[in-house]
Amino acid sequence: MNLADTLDLVMFAVTCAVLLSGFPVAFTLGGVALIFALIGLWFGIFDFGYLLALPQRIFGTMTNEALVAVPLFVFMGTMLERSKVAEELLENMSRLFGAMRGGLGISVTIVGAMLAASTGIVGATVVTMGLLALPTMLRRGYDPALATGSIAAAGTLGQIIPPSIILVLLGDVLANAYSSAQLEMGIFTPDTMSVGDLFAGAIIPGFVLVGLYILYQSLRALLDPASSPAVPHEDADEPASVIIRRTLSALFPPMILIVAVLGSILAGIATPTEAAAVGAVGATLLAGYRQLENKKPAIIAASALLGIIVLTSFADLRVARENLTGGEYVGIAVAFALCAAMIWGMALSLIRLYRRDILSSVMQSTARISSMVFVILIGAALFSLVFRGLGGDETVQAFLTFEETSLLYQIFGDMAPIVVVMFIMFILGFFLDFIEITFVVVPIVGPILLALGFDPVWLGVMMAINLQTSFLTPPFGFALFYLRGVAPESVRTVQIYRGAIPFVIIQLLALVILSLYPPLATWLPDLVFG
Repeated sequence: MNLADTLDLVMFAVTCAVLLSGFPVAFTLGGVALIFALIGLWFGIFDFGYLLALPQRIFGTMTNEALVAVPLFVFMGTMLERSKVAEELLENMSRLFGAMRGGLGISVTIVGAMLAASTGIVGATVVTMGLLALPTMLRRGYDPALATGSIAAAGTLGQIIPPSIILVLLGDVLANAYSSAQLEMGIFTPDTMSVGDLFAGAIIPGFVLVGLYILYQSLRALLDPASSPAVPHEDADEPASVIIRRTLSALFPPMILIVAVLGSILAGIATPTEAAAVGAVGATLLAGYRQLENKKPAIIAASALLGIIVLTSFADLRVARENLTGGEYVGIAVAFALCAAMIWGMALSLIRLYRRDILSSVMQSTARISSMVFVILIGAALFSLVFRGLGGDETVQAFLTFEETSLLYQIFGDMAPIVVVMFIMFILGFFLDFIEITFVVVPIVGPILLALGFDPVWLGVMMAINLQTSFLTPPFGFALFYLRGVAPESVRTVQIYRGAIPFVIIQLLALVILSLYPPLATWLPDLVFG
């Protein structure tokens, strides 16, 4: 093989090596791409026109409406973390399930699913539950490996249960890949795939994963009772009605927020970006409700927000139209009144949050995380252009094309390319972050797999579950790092690693189930969006 045939592979290998050294992701992607572009130009095997396309790529990224959801969802999750929703949920769930074997572990999983559906921030969930639940579980005799594994795995549910940052990023990358694949196939009026499709597709697989977690914890409690003993709550003498009422009061605010965000998407009322704005407002009102002495302004503003959502589903509120009917004038007037009530409650909540130094920390965290994501996007765009200019597309396509006589094709049939890509992504997850894999690997393999006829929503959910394992696989699983940072010194790192292994296996089992039953991911988007 000559240099022209191998330079793309060398570029990919060098990128992975530099990333493993700990160099910042955005500068690694952009820097390595520029170096190999210069090498390609020197040897005459790279067209400089690819680099001229970079400004258009960056402009497209910065004006992409779907990506506006990223800072909004980050703000929403960070604000909810500061509002102490997790503490109240965990305390009340432990009252409900603690008296049964494995009850605390099940409580952690349910709270993790609730937080995933309302925040989508893995680190915040793991740290919060590590601080709140882990000491109690250890004190009550839980096996340290099971306790830490349950908390770390519950935290990763924020990767697959929408609203999730990874689903927003994957949805945008796969939408572009789907359009490119159809154009390559000669389809000049291509179908589209949106982030909303991916959100809808991930709901059922996400809750299947929650069910598998609970099933494992229940079986573990049944077969090894000493590992997860029953833990009666200190208030066990309280009437069941009191416990249920407290639990419902703790569940009500985040459930309303979940319904407002996901419900507005699934009902077709709002795009994911608009729903993210609803979530950010709702999270601010919820945090304000917990901080204000007088709760009425936050309650009135939240009610007004829900009223606006309901009103928009029944009436056209656009004012810049001709021939408005009397009923439409009434609807617009009601909408203005509801907006005024919401702004009033928001203003009081923001003032209170600012005085408590909550708002500034949330804004700083949101700006930091969002900047990181968008800088990586720019570096990934440059990497993708140079990789394609060096012939990387043809190399990957040849790698994923199997003869019918090959062993992999005989075993897996048409699924052989998916099996290879999933295996590569799983192995990379041991060493690379999910954002790096999303922006480096998915743009390369996505168009090829989609050109082979695989459903884009199903493929996106498969990739999201696969990327979820990267949070639990040592040595660089971020959920393990987060938990190690808050776990007591009595818990050894090897116990945290050992506890995560069964949940990684469960995630891989979910991947197999989804590969065998694709309608788990495609049925709901087809039902909702047609």
